[in-house]
Amino acid sequence: MAELTGKTALITGAARGIGRSTAFELGELGANVVVNYQQSKEAAEELCGQLTKKGVKCVAIKADVSREELAEKLVKEATEAFGAIDILVNNAGITRDRSFLKMSREIWDEVLGVNLTGPFNITHAVLPGMVQAGWGRVINMASVVGQTGNFGQANYAATKGGIIAFTMTLAREVARKGITVNAVAPGYIETDMTKDVPDSVKEHVASITPLGRMGKPEEVAAVVGFVASPKSSYLTGQVIPVNGGMYM
Repeated sequence: MAELTGKTALITGAARGIGRSTAFELGELGANVVVNYQQSKEAAEELCGQLTKKGVKCVAIKADVSREELAEKLVKEATEAFGAIDILVNNAGITRDRSFLKMSREIWDEVLGVNLTGPFNITHAVLPGMVQAGWGRVINMASVVGQTGNFGQANYAATKGGIIAFTMTLAREVARKGITVNAVAPGYIETDMTKDVPDSVKEHVASITPLGRMGKPEEVAAVVGFVASPKSSYLTGQVIPVNGGMYM
């Protein structure tokens, strides 16, 4: 029997990139999968179709996680589809890069809304069910940028640093309730978010990464799969780097 058989996983921002690979990973481990998306309807439905062909129960649900009422509606629909949510992967994230002096309040608020308020909204809606069940996994997608900072990403770095602090605090609060809370912090990964980065920048990233290359979404998803599994039962409040050695 697969390790997550009978469990339900909700993955925000799951239509593409790391979220998509995570959906495949958790599905292969036996979980029912809720694919959340905001704009990529076709990609989300195509992903669910592929998972269904593999025997995975899957549903795609549109929601802007930065809006509390829509996040709560997402959790309600996911619960109606599969019952309680056992595994939450707060993966949805955006970038709106500018140097700080050129950064408008609008793009600051937009990034914080999705990347930091979004996880608050979803986790707040999911957590009571986990507490009632006495078991749960909350996995937050951080970033190496939240550990080191990065030029032109004051908004993004602030959200990812905030996610790390949120992870550690929540882990302390719910540990005695059978719930673990961890963060996975990817480095530079080959996704839609990085595909338009100039080749010169990619070459620089490779040169400062001990493993000499960018990562793949599946490499991050494999770590998420471990953290979601019963094998990680003594792991909580941790930030797990998947960055090729860029930050140690």
